[in-house]
Amino acid sequence: MNAMPYIPLEEHLPGITGLLEYDQEAAKPIRELTQILLRGPSTLTEGERELIATVVSNGNQCRFCTAAHTAAADILLGEIETSESVKRDILAAPVSEKMKALLTIASMVRESGKAVTKEAIDKAKAEGATDIEIHDTVLIAALFCLYNRYVDGLATVTPVTPEFYKGLAERLRDHGYNRLKQGYDHLKKDKSFAS
Repeated sequence: MNAMPYIPLEEHLPGITGLLEYDQEAAKPIRELTQILLRGPSTLTEGERELIATVVSNGNQCRFCTAAHTAAADILLGEIETSESVKRDILAAPVSEKMKALLTIASMVRESGKAVTKEAIDKAKAEGATDIEIHDTVLIAALFCLYNRYVDGLATVTPVTPEFYKGLAERLRDHGYNRLKQGYDHLKKDKSFAS
């Protein structure tokens, strides 16, 4: 776990949550876009969209986001093998050929938008990906590059306990990416991430 973030953040809100609470005005459109992309209507399941976030965050070596979205994918998929497998080797992962093609595109976006090739897009289309699925994959990947750099660029606290990420994943499953109406004061009691 990091010793201290570069700016003063609420101690009970590690990772992205502390940053989104720090500047709620800037956070509002980011949260709304994330909610639309990861929880809105889509032909990609919520679990598949979390896998995109996982692959990008893992490739960017953002420990907080990788752990958070791995846990969210695991809860939504009902198992842990798929998320671990896509982080190791997308092409050997137990996902559809369409998802392999989309996750490959997401990995390319993580490197650079210019790394995405026409061949990768054509492969995704040949495997049944629609234009909107390709669009959303690129946008989710780009959004998580923003999140990864935001979290790591301000050295936010990265919890080390799996229990913290399980609780976060349950909140993401139950409430999506919206700010909780009651805020996050209830998390002040939860110091499990600090151990």
